[in-house]
Amino acid sequence: MLQSDITALWLTIKLALITSCILLVFCMPVAYKLSYYNGRFKALIEALIAMPLVLPPTLLGFYLLVLFSPDHAFGQFWFWLTGSPLAFSFQGVVIASLFYSLPFVMQPLLAGFKQVNSTYNEAAMALGLNGITRFFYLVLPLLKPSILSAFALGFAHTLGEFGLALMIGGNIVGETQVVSIALYDHVESLDYSAAHQLSLVLLGLSFFSLVMLFKFNKQAIGK
Repeated sequence: MLQSDITALWLTIKLALITSCILLVFCMPVAYKLSYYNGRFKALIEALIAMPLVLPPTLLGFYLLVLFSPDHAFGQFWFWLTGSPLAFSFQGVVIASLFYSLPFVMQPLLAGFKQVNSTYNEAAMALGLNGITRFFYLVLPLLKPSILSAFALGFAHTLGEFGLALMIGGNIVGETQVVSIALYDHVESLDYSAAHQLSLVLLGLSFFSLVMLFKFNKQAIGK
């Protein structure tokens, strides 16, 4: 395997890990609150969260590229803060991945929170435990399979990103070139031997992630 492919593989795993961890931290409290919220805006909030499931990656990438532009307030703020543009950078790809993989992490957590028996919460409240204590010592242990499932699904989904990563990050070796883009380069240059090697590694990673996902899903439903 080429050194550039190894670099792309490491960059992809790094991107998937960072994206999945950040989304777990963000989605846990949001999913917890949303699972008990029954207000008039619940359908609207859930639709906004699920939007990346139906949006073409290029559409989402286009608007994020506009947002990251130095002509936009957010892009200007990032440049002022870091001294470098957000577009065509690894940080930009991470932020784009957070948007694109959000529903893949949020949905398993929402389903998990809804399955937690409210009787446990009522018993804990009767014992005088506050919300934070109930969350960390009651809800989280019961939700462990769903948390692992959400992480595995977010990780697996991020591994295969192509259109969004290419549009936001371009194709910079060692900076934004993930495995899917490196594979595209090999096919475009008719280097099928390198493409086969990289494809097999990506297939193996994806298969392992899906095995873990189904394993955790099985634990989550108690079968």
